[in-house]
Amino acid sequence: MRPVIGDPSASGMYGRFAIAFVIAVMFVLNVVLIGFAPLRVQIAVVWLELLLLFLAFFATFHLSLPFIVEKLPFMISQGLMTTIYVSAVSIVIASAIAILGAVAKLSTNGFAYAIASFYTSFFRGLPLLMQVYLIYLGLPQLGFVIDAVPAGILALSLCYGAYMTEIFRSGIQSIDRGQWEASRSIGFGFGITMRKIILPQALPVIIPPTGNQFISMLKDSSLVSVIGVWELMFLARTLGQKTFQHMEMLISAAMLYWIMSIGLELIQARIERHYARSKVR
Repeated sequence: MRPVIGDPSASGMYGRFAIAFVIAVMFVLNVVLIGFAPLRVQIAVVWLELLLLFLAFFATFHLSLPFIVEKLPFMISQGLMTTIYVSAVSIVIASAIAILGAVAKLSTNGFAYAIASFYTSFFRGLPLLMQVYLIYLGLPQLGFVIDAVPAGILALSLCYGAYMTEIFRSGIQSIDRGQWEASRSIGFGFGITMRKIILPQALPVIIPPTGNQFISMLKDSSLVSVIGVWELMFLARTLGQKTFQHMEMLISAAMLYWIMSIGLELIQARIERHYARSKVR
C-alpha cells in the first residue's frame, strides 16, 4: 500500500480508508473463492488463515524463540503432565460423585434428595478459586493437613461433580420409565438396572456435555496454580520472571492448552460417532 498512500503514519483519513477498502475486497474475494472448494477444504483453509493471523499477531510481540525452545521441554514434562494428571483424576472422581448425586436427586428419599440438592447448590454457587482456597487453607484449621495437589484435585472434583450431577440426572431422566418397569418385572435390582440398562442408554446424552466439562476442567485446573501446584499456568508465570519474558511462557502455555483441548475434542467426537452408529443399528 505504500506506493499508493505513501507513509501510513502520515496518510491520514485517505490512507486509512484505502487500507480498509483493500482489506474488505480481499476478505470478499477470499470468501467467494473458498466457496468453490469442498467443505473439508473450506474448513482447512479458514483454519489455516486464522492460525496465520494469530501467528502474525504474536509476531508483533518480538518473542524470543531460543528462550521458548529452552524452557518448553520442562513445561511439557512437568507442567503438562501435572495438568493432565490433576484433570484426569478429578474427572473420574467428579463422575463418581455425579452418579451418586444424580441417583439421590431422582430418589423419593427426602434425606438423600436434600443432601444432593444442597451439595449442587453450594458448589455451583461458589467460585472455583474460592473453593480451592477454602479447601487448602480451611481443612488444616480442622486438623486435616492436605498437600497442594490433593487439595486442587478435591476442589475440582467437588465443583465439577456438582455440575455433572445435573448432566447425569438429565441423562437418566431421558430414558423412558418403561425401561425401569421392564427391568423390575424380570427381577433386576436397582444396581443391575442402572449398570446394564439405564446408564448404557443414557451415555449418548451424557457424553457430549461431560466432554465439554472435561475440556473446561482442563483449563480451570490452572486455578490450582495459586496454591503452588506446578502445572502449566504456574510454570508459565514463574519461568519467565527472572528475565521478564512473561509473554513467551504465557503464549507457550496457551498453545499447549489449545493442543490438549483439540485432542479432547477429537476423542469426544469419535466417541459420539460410535454411539450414533450403535443407535442407528
